[in-house]
Parts: sequence; structure tokens; C-alpha cells
Amino acid sequence: MIGKSRHPNTQQVAPDSPLDRSAFGQGCGVLHHSPSPGTYQHRRHAPPSELTEWVEHFWLETWDLRGCSPQTRIVLPHPSVHLVFAPGRSKIYGVQLRRFTRELKDKDSILGIKFRPGAFYPFFGKPISTIANSSVTAEHVFPDAVSAEQRVLMCGDDHAMVEAAAKFLITHLPARDPNVGIACRIVEAIANDCAVTRVEHLTTRFGLPERKLQRLFHRYIGASPRWVIKRYRVYDVLTQLTAGEPVAGATLAQNMGYFDQAHLYNDFRKMIGCSPGQYLESK
Repeated sequence: MIGKSRHPNTQQVAPDSPLDRSAFGQGCGVLHHSPSPGTYQHRRHAPPSELTEWVEHFWLETWDLRGCSPQTRIVLPHPSVHLVFAPGRSKIYGVQLRRFTRELKDKDSILGIKFRPGAFYPFFGKPISTIANSSVTAEHVFPDAVSAEQRVLMCGDDHAMVEAAAKFLITHLPARDPNVGIACRIVEAIANDCAVTRVEHLTTRFGLPERKLQRLFHRYIGASPRWVIKRYRVYDVLTQLTAGEPVAGATLAQNMGYFDQAHLYNDFRKMIGCSPGQYLESK
């Protein structure tokens, strides 16, 4: 499943087909990555021990498409906040509730920090839902982000960039908030257990009234519990489809806790833009 586990080692992705299966498997949420004669790499690094309760991983992207056609990446992202260091455009990206398209061109290198679900709220101090489907400049939260951007991007290799970004974040660590751990555990339960298909499954498992659960997700996650459940169950469907194993639609719907195949396909179309069959035919 996308994003079910952390990855302690650096991983590299060099897409060579319309479906970037390796990136999809490592949790990037990439649905489509157009082929190109240029070069592209996506690499991930585990955080240092001081940041493990805040950060899921650091990621780096580098590409050189000079003289090549731009690459298009269609992404279905996780319910996570990212701090991205990019030349002159460092930003904090809230949870993206819809799939989105990126175009890569020329030559560039960026570093991102993927926060654990719920862990960015203590840095931000406002409900994470207020930046859903949007972004704010990094200086909005970190006044010295411009100088940090320069320090990070001027480094000569991955490890130096990650070390510089980690040192920056460590100097800005907020006070611990017990709700962060609760929010993160709930999202991890959704991600790791495909039997979680309804909000009441969470209220029963964690002993939280539904209204309290909704407020927790609004403030710390940036999306509703129902949305997070649907997103991860669609990830499960995508994982089965891309594994190449034929699965009957009715069986798939039943396994994912849907009333029938039509309801599953409806959610799939809303998130992916097509039916499961059309998705496979496009690959």
C-alpha cells in the first residue's frame, strides 16, 4: 500500500514508462509520469532521531530535461503537509484533496520535508484545513526560510542537503502536543488496515466521539476522517490494479467495504478521473 511504512534507506526512481510503478510503490502517489529522454530521480532519506516524531522522510527530486520535452507528473498525494525548498520559491503545501498535475522542465533540484500526519500543526498554530488545496510561502511560518533555502540548495550532495534541512527544522521545533500522536496513530490505522472503511470504525477503535474526531482531523490533519479513509482505500485499489492481478469489481468493492461496485467506481472516478478498467487500459 502507498505510504504504509517508512523507508530507512535512500531510494531512487528513474521512470521509463507512462506509469511510474516504482514511485507509486514507495508512496509518492504518482499516477502518471510521462516518459522523456531526459533524466529524473526521486530519492528519499529517513529523518534523524530528533525529528522522527515530526517527519516521515526527506525527499529530493532532480531532473535535467534541457533540450527535451517537459515531463508531466499526475499525483494523488497523501494527507500530509510538505515543506519544499526550491530556488526562489520555497513553500509549505497543505493537504491536496484532489489529484494534481506538475510539469517539469529545464534543469532543477528541490528538497522536500514530508511531515507525519498531524505533526505540522504545532509549527503552524492554525487548523491545517485552512491550507488544504493551497500553499503558503515558507517565510509565513519560518521567518528565516530564505537563508535556509540558500544553505540547503547550495550543498553539493544529498546527505549534506538533508543535514542542512534537518538542522534548520530542529532549531524550530515547537513544544510537544499529545494530539499529534493521536492524530498520527489514527491515520496510520486507516493506512494499514483496509477493513477501516467507515468513520464509526475509528470512533469505536479509538474511543472518540465522532464530533471530537472531526475536530481533531480539521485542526491537525487538514481533511475529514471520511476523506482520509476513502483516499487510502482508493490507494488499496490502485495497488491491486498495478500488481497485475485480475480482480473482479464486485469482489474488490466488497473487500474495500463498499456497498456495491457502483459506489467504489464512483469514488475512484472522483479521485482518479476514470474507472478502474479505463485506468488499466491507459497503462
